[in-house]
Amino acid sequence: MTTIPRISLSGTNYEIGYSHGSSLKAQIARQIEFYYGMFQYSSKLDREGVHSRARDYEATILKLVPNLHQEIVGIAEGAEVDVLDIVALNVRSEIALGEFQDGCTSLSWKVTGEDGKTVQYLAQNWDWVRPVQQNLALVEIQQAEKPTIKMVTEAGIIGKIGYNSASVGVLLNALRAPPTDTTKLPVHVLLRLCLESRTAAEALSQIEKYGAASAQHILLADLSGAQCLELSPIKHHYIYPNSDNFLAHTNHPIENIAIMEPSQFPGSKERLERTYKLVETMSSKNISTKQLREMIFADGENGNFGICAPEDMCKPKWFRTMTLFNIVTCLKDGEPTAEVVFYNGSTDWIDPQNVVTL
Repeated sequence: MTTIPRISLSGTNYEIGYSHGSSLKAQIARQIEFYYGMFQYSSKLDREGVHSRARDYEATILKLVPNLHQEIVGIAEGAEVDVLDIVALNVRSEIALGEFQDGCTSLSWKVTGEDGKTVQYLAQNWDWVRPVQQNLALVEIQQAEKPTIKMVTEAGIIGKIGYNSASVGVLLNALRAPPTDTTKLPVHVLLRLCLESRTAAEALSQIEKYGAASAQHILLADLSGAQCLELSPIKHHYIYPNSDNFLAHTNHPIENIAIMEPSQFPGSKERLERTYKLVETMSSKNISTKQLREMIFADGENGNFGICAPEDMCKPKWFRTMTLFNIVTCLKDGEPTAEVVFYNGSTDWIDPQNVVTL
C-alpha cells in the first residue's frame, strides 16, 4: 500500500505554503502532470488554456483572501513550479466541472458514544482516481490566533477534508452542474476557510460572504450539530438532520432546485438510499468509529457504484474512480479526533492495522 506522508506546517501563510511545496515537491509534480492530462481529456484545455482559467480564479483569490493567495504562492515557490499550476490544482473541481465522477459518500450522526457521552461523527468514503492516492498527505497547520487544522488533502491543495482543534469539521461531495462563477471562491478555498473557523456558524458566514464558484456539497459540523450545504453560484440550500440526528449525502442535489444536473450522477441515489438503509440496522447508542467503517463504509453492494467501490476498469483511465480512503471524525468535548484508512484494493482494507490517526 502507498505510504501517505504526514507534514506539520506553521508560520505565516507564505511560510506554510513554502514548507508545503518543498515537503511535497514530488507529489505536486505528479499532481500537475496528472491533472493537466485530465483537463486535456475532459475539457479540451491545453496548459495555456488551463492557465487562462486559473488566472481568473487567482484574481478572485487575491482580492477576497489575499493571505491564502500568499500560501498558494509559497507552495509554488517551494515546489519550484508556476503559481498558476498551483492555482489550477486548487480550482481543479471548477475546471473539470461536469466530467468527473468521484462517487463520495458522507454522513453526520450525533449519537451516544462508547463512553456514554454525546459524540458528533462526521464520516466519509472519498472516491477518486487511483493515481491521486500516491499524492495524498496528512497535513497539520498551526496558525497564530486560529484553530489547528488537521486534514487529508491532495498535494498542492490548501483545503480539503478534516477538522480543527475547535471541533469544526468538514466533508466534501462533488456535484456536477453548471454554471461556474470566477468572481466567487473555489470549493477547496472555502473548505480551508471552514477549517480556520471556530464554529460552524462562523464557517457558514464565510461561505455566505464570499459565495461558491461551483455547485458542490459541504457537510459542515461542530458540537452543536451538522448541516448539509448544497452550494451553487446561483443559490445555496441547507439541509438539517432528521429526528435521529442523522444526515447523509452523495453526489446529487437533494433539495437545492437551483442545481440542475446535465445528467444523473451514476449510482449516487442508490448509495444514498443504501446508507440510510444500513443506518436503520444500527443503534444510535455506543457507536464507535470501527462500527461505522465496518457496517457502512466497507459495504460493497452495487459494485463499482457501491459505498466502497473498486476501480472501474471499463472507464477511461482519467475517470476510473474507486474508494481511496475513509475518514471518521469524532467531535466531542475535549480533544476531537479522526481515524483514516487508505483503501488497498483488498477486502481487509479496514483492518485495524491499517488505521492511522489524523
